[in-house]
Amino acid sequence: MKNLLLGIDIGTSACKATVMDLDGRVKAQAMSSYPVYYPAPGYVEQNPEEWWEGACNAIREILATGKVNSDDIAGIGLDGQSWSAIPIDRKGNVLHNTPIWMDTRASDICRKVTERVGFDRIFSTSGNSFEPSYTTPKILWFKENKPDLYKNTYKFLQSNSYIAFRLTGAITQDISQSYGLHMFNMEKGVYDDRLCDELGVDRDKLPDIYPCHQVIGEVTRKAAEMTGLKAGIPVVAGGLDAACGTLGAGVYEVGQTQEQGGQAGGMSICVDRALSHPKLILSFHVVPGLWLLQGGTVGGGGAVKWFSEQLCAGEATQAELEGTSIFKIMDDEAAAISPGSGGLIFLPYMAGERSPLWDKNAKGVFFGLGYDKTRAHMIRAVMEGCAYALYHNMQTAEESGVKSDILNAMGGSANSRLWTQIKADVTATPIQVPASDTATTLGAAILAGIGTGTYKSFEEAVERTVQITRFHEPDMKAHDIYMKYYEIYIELYEKLKDSMQKISEIQNI
Repeated sequence: MKNLLLGIDIGTSACKATVMDLDGRVKAQAMSSYPVYYPAPGYVEQNPEEWWEGACNAIREILATGKVNSDDIAGIGLDGQSWSAIPIDRKGNVLHNTPIWMDTRASDICRKVTERVGFDRIFSTSGNSFEPSYTTPKILWFKENKPDLYKNTYKFLQSNSYIAFRLTGAITQDISQSYGLHMFNMEKGVYDDRLCDELGVDRDKLPDIYPCHQVIGEVTRKAAEMTGLKAGIPVVAGGLDAACGTLGAGVYEVGQTQEQGGQAGGMSICVDRALSHPKLILSFHVVPGLWLLQGGTVGGGGAVKWFSEQLCAGEATQAELEGTSIFKIMDDEAAAISPGSGGLIFLPYMAGERSPLWDKNAKGVFFGLGYDKTRAHMIRAVMEGCAYALYHNMQTAEESGVKSDILNAMGGSANSRLWTQIKADVTATPIQVPASDTATTLGAAILAGIGTGTYKSFEEAVERTVQITRFHEPDMKAHDIYMKYYEIYIELYEKLKDSMQKISEIQNI
């Protein structure tokens, strides 16, 4: 009996693959990392072929454990980072590294297109602002700066659709990732051909749109040879990593909210209509008939990881000697510091900032340093700064009449009891943590289960696979303290944004 599902996640730092049984129990998992390239200021790229290599490595590692028989895999689900623009030719060759979600090279193009086409025209159709992080401006950047490459591009793919192509040979665009394309009508779920022309993107370079759970093909013999999988396993279209993670965290009904704590941070609120806000992000959920009103921040686990790599050599040595995690040691140090970090505030804009600022020039800042501050103060300040960024997005969502009563946490940062409690205290919102920290690959696996008929419904799938293990009630005394610092957090950006822009201009000279 085929009683296993494989979920593949194309993240920013690594490909993660997880094989689960039908109750969501992990049978085996593996991760294979790959680089991020920074060829020029504002340019942030990855090589999709290295994503595929990472996927092959992770799958082979899983099969090598002997814990999983490929014959038992009923289906494969995929998810990936947002806003790729992968140009492939008719033979499927990648013509250029893809700019990723942190890339802002198309800022000038965004300004020109918004002036020419009009903000209202674009926003009323797509439900999203025309910002350089999205896919559309990146496609236009290729058209303007590499016209021969644009001419030779057969289709532009997303991260998960590229892996789907390598597995099956099918060229697809899933509906949840379509929010990166501004000619996509967010209410109707189809391309607007007229807006395509107005924006200057050739419609025939965009793949057809598929539901996230739809089987789009089977593992080919060539893919089987490269991965070790058995040829013929069904593969579904998959979806946006944040949306799959939202499903894997148990958020599949109107009013529920996922709190994201991976490389980036943010939240996804489940709504039953295309409810947009110009400072937030709107996408289809991977669950049919639902949308996600999202806040996506740069500040997340990546900020703590950066701090650990640059400023925690002592903790790294200690972790190695004690056979523990460096992040556990950092947690313990930060826990000894009181809420507010003794007046030390961190702006987590480590690669510009996405919602709700949409400022490519935003910079990371420590404010309030003094001789009395220790590394422990700084670690806690980083955690609090990311929590402030989350709260900023939640406050912005309330402007659209959407309030989160409880958050379902996902991502690596949810493993930190301290950081999760900080987020609960800052946002004054209870947070519940599902049992698995593999929510994203679980969501992708659920899509495979739905598409292959292994599950009868999303409700059945979530009930079988998602269990809540921890609950964090907000400490309102701590919240009152945080709100005093949050006010300064907001003021700091407003007072520093002109200086941030000047630094960016100097760097670009």
